[in-house]
Amino acid sequence: MSRHCGQGTLKVTPMSRNDHFSAFAATYSSYRPTYPDELFAEIADLAPEHRHAWDCATGTGQAAVSLAEHFDYVTATDVGAGMIEHATPHPKITYAVGSAEVPQFVDDSVDLITVAMALHWFKRDLFWLTCRRVLKPNGVLAYWGYGLPEIGPAIDAVTQNYHDEKVGRFWPADRGPLMNMYADIKPPADRIMAKNFVMEAEWELENLVGMLDSWSATHRAREETKHDPIPTVAALLSVIWGDRRTKRTVRWPLKLHAFRFNSSP
Repeated sequence: MSRHCGQGTLKVTPMSRNDHFSAFAATYSSYRPTYPDELFAEIADLAPEHRHAWDCATGTGQAAVSLAEHFDYVTATDVGAGMIEHATPHPKITYAVGSAEVPQFVDDSVDLITVAMALHWFKRDLFWLTCRRVLKPNGVLAYWGYGLPEIGPAIDAVTQNYHDEKVGRFWPADRGPLMNMYADIKPPADRIMAKNFVMEAEWELENLVGMLDSWSATHRAREETKHDPIPTVAALLSVIWGDRRTKRTVRWPLKLHAFRFNSSP
């Protein structure tokens, strides 16, 4: 399936492998943090041209919309049909259901490939070959991951415990590389950037609880145990937070990695 929102429709075969989020795509879209503008400005400066960007594993389009500020058009794909259905429309973006490893792009057609918080799901050896095939000369692959929210010691301890203990055994096994923000992954290409950023937001308690509810481990725990873990952690957080309408500053450490493929002599 595809959604024609920009420069044509990319036709792909629907996939379901590693679709961890479609069942609760609306929650995911509402409660995930927003990436900083400077992240995309830095990435765009690395690209050889600003014609075509591919946002791979786009989710509901959080990164794709920001990329559209810098590129003529963006193709945004995800294996989850539910995510694409809830993606943010934009006149310069074409959304489609499809995999990272076998996209239907012609060779040398993409200036920039981005992967936000999803590289750990991929069959990376195949994905590297795809990057080499579809990127133009000097084309760039940029990917990033971010850590748990940082608000204050007491709240952070509850969030960490929820992540590690309450729903810890329900995380997919291949999520490991995300835990150190992809520091141990090295594509067969020239590294051109490794840079730390910080995402920041002003959140009420509802936003934090919503983020915990958007985690795939939360939904897997709910399905497998027939028990919802959210009310208990929400009640504990409310005691620490106080007035649930109080806004608190939330920060997430983010690490960007960028590599240049098909370097010209």
